[in-house]
Amino acid sequence: MQISVSNILRNTVTMVLAGGQGERLYPLTTYRSKPAVPFGGKYRIIDFTLSNCLNSGFRRIFVLTQYKSDSLNQHLYEGWNIFKSELGEFIYSVPPQLKLSGDWYLGTANAIHQNQNLIKPDKAKWVLILSGDHIYKMDYLKMVEYHIRNDAALTIASIKTNVDQARRFGVLVTDENNWVIDFQEKPRTPIEIPNERGFSFVNMGIYVFSSKKLIEILEEDNSNPNSTHDFGKDIIPYMIREKMKVLSFLFQDENKKDKPYWRDIGTLDSYYAASMDLISVIPEFNFYDREWPIRTFLSQYPPAKTISHEGERVGRTLSSIMCDGTVVSGGLVERSIIGPGVRVNSYAYVTDSIIMDNVNIGRHARIRRAIIDKNVHIPEHYEIGFDLEEDKKKFTVTESGIVVIAKNQKLESNK
Repeated sequence: MQISVSNILRNTVTMVLAGGQGERLYPLTTYRSKPAVPFGGKYRIIDFTLSNCLNSGFRRIFVLTQYKSDSLNQHLYEGWNIFKSELGEFIYSVPPQLKLSGDWYLGTANAIHQNQNLIKPDKAKWVLILSGDHIYKMDYLKMVEYHIRNDAALTIASIKTNVDQARRFGVLVTDENNWVIDFQEKPRTPIEIPNERGFSFVNMGIYVFSSKKLIEILEEDNSNPNSTHDFGKDIIPYMIREKMKVLSFLFQDENKKDKPYWRDIGTLDSYYAASMDLISVIPEFNFYDREWPIRTFLSQYPPAKTISHEGERVGRTLSSIMCDGTVVSGGLVERSIIGPGVRVNSYAYVTDSIIMDNVNIGRHARIRRAIIDKNVHIPEHYEIGFDLEEDKKKFTVTESGIVVIAKNQKLESNK
């Protein structure tokens, strides 16, 4: 089936699932949902999915929110209110509205079901469903074209993953033509790819449906009292049992690296590791490709700067990401990500850390292997990351020893 690109873009609605609690990212999710968590200094996690939409040409987007959505809603309004409604473009935040029952969104599939009025065939022929909490680059148009060309009921984006990691995801088993013949949700022993021992194809949480078929399937699922209303646990296994045409689309990375990049940063340690990669000499994720820009809201800050004073007060930044509005005044920052509006005062030392917006680091303070959320004031001579037993009394400390300080947390001076 051959359909023009303009026809596909006009007749596809994108649904971004962005209601995740992100419990394993606490305390970064104390005041915000997982897609709204800052990443890479000036971005939010959801910016990567939305930038993929923009770069792929899809401009009819519903963002389904639920958990602590104030921060996310504000970010969407400030940073993504760029579409022209008179041209049929839009981005709308859609919270649970109890349209069909008295329930909030009960699962990924139920979130779509409760908003089926937005995806009826008279409004869209195809529905692109995305997760708002992954970091990657992908041209979704290639996947939708593949779905249409093969006349599939459902197309699932998949990526080849080490078996040890595959246990955390849904695992696809395909035939030689990429049709899915079996599906395992978070199996203990994932089925390996034939002739590629140690690897499995996993579900990336990216789906393309024909809208009519999707509504029929969701209605069937909604009437099943034993369903958890989740795509991975219920919808995909049901479609395979019913011999529907389920197709796998192997991830085609737009990151321009030898190894495909896709991250589900679901824990504090994985969040820290993915963030620290960005300051590598050659990071795995390419922020600097002007052909595939990552968009976000840009606050009107002045440029970052370092200030050196007389004597030993020399402002220095080494191997770090520095966002606008940051001032390093006589302090030392190395191998760190410093967000907008941060001030590092004289004799302060910051290393291997993530410092978010508007943090003030007092004189002689020392910070090592820490994540400090927004609006925190670090008192003079304060130390973080040098005595983990003492840190555990006041802060969250991960298994690998990363100290995490919550947004707006008040710290008492050591004096």
